Amino acid sequence: MNIKKQQEEDNFAFVNGQNLYMGTDSDKPSWHIDLKRFRIYLKDKYKVSKAFYFLGCVIDGHDKLYDEIQDAGFILKFREHNSAMLGVKKGNVDSDIIFHIMKIMYQKEVFDKIILVSGDGDYKMLVDFLIENNKFKKILFPNKHFAFSLYKKLGSEYFDYLSNEGIKNKIIYKKKTP
Repeated sequence: MNIKKQQEEDNFAFVNGQNLYMGTDSDKPSWHIDLKRFRIYLKDKYKVSKAFYFLGCVIDGHDKLYDEIQDAGFILKFREHNSAMLGVKKGNVDSDIIFHIMKIMYQKEVFDKIILVSGDGDYKMLVDFLIENNKFKKILFPNKHFAFSLYKKLGSEYFDYLSNEGIKNKIIYKKKTP
C-alpha cells in the first residue's frame, strides 16, 4: 500500500517589530510577546519556515534585545540610515518589508505564502497583490486598534488579532517565578 504523505506548507513571516511592540504595549491592559513562544506559534499554526523581524535601526545598548530576537529564531533586519540622521529619522520599515517580499518573488525563491505581522495600512496594495497571486496567508494585527480598517474588507480568513485571548495566551510573556 502506497500512502502519499501530504506536503507541508512552507510559509514566510514578516514582522514589523516597532508596530508589534507598540501594538501590544498600547493595548488595554498592555502586554508583551514572548518571542520564542511567538516563533513557535508561527511555525506550528502557519507553517512558517523563515520569519523576518524588521527594526528601524541599530541602537547602542540594545544588544540584549537583538540577541533575544535572533535566539527566538527570527532573521533580524535593520533599516539602513545615514548616520547623521539616526536620531531624527523614524524607523519606518514598511518599504523595506514590501521590497523584501517583492525581491523574493522576483528571484523566484521557493515558498508558499506570506504572513504579515503589523496593523499598518501601507501594506494594503501588497496584500491585494499577494492575494491575487495566491501568495498571501494572513495578516496578524497586534490588537484591534492597530488594524487598518480597509483590511476588514478582505474577510476574516485573511486576518486575525494577536490580542485575541486564544492567541494571546499562547504567545504572552509570562514572568518567571523564582
